[in-house]
Amino acid sequence: MITKVLGSGCRRCVALGENALAAARAAGKEVELVKVTDMAQIAGYGVMSTPGLVIDERLVSTGKVLTAEEIRALLQPL
Repeated sequence: MITKVLGSGCRRCVALGENALAAARAAGKEVELVKVTDMAQIAGYGVMSTPGLVIDERLVSTGKVLTAEEIRALLQPL
C-alpha cells in the first residue's frame, strides 16, 4: 500500500505521516510512505488545504491531521 502525505513538510504534515504509519502497523498492513511537497502535484489531487492524505491514489483527507484511529478505519475496506 502506498500512502502519500501532501504538504510542505510542516509539523501537521509530519504528524499526519506518523499517524498513517502507526495506523498501517496496527492494521497489519505494509505501507510505503511518500511525502509530496511539490505544490503542482498537490494541486493535481485537488487539494487546496494541507495536509492531505492519499491512500493507494485515493484522496481520503484534506486540511486536517487525522488520528491513527481515524486512518485505521479508512484502511479497513482496503
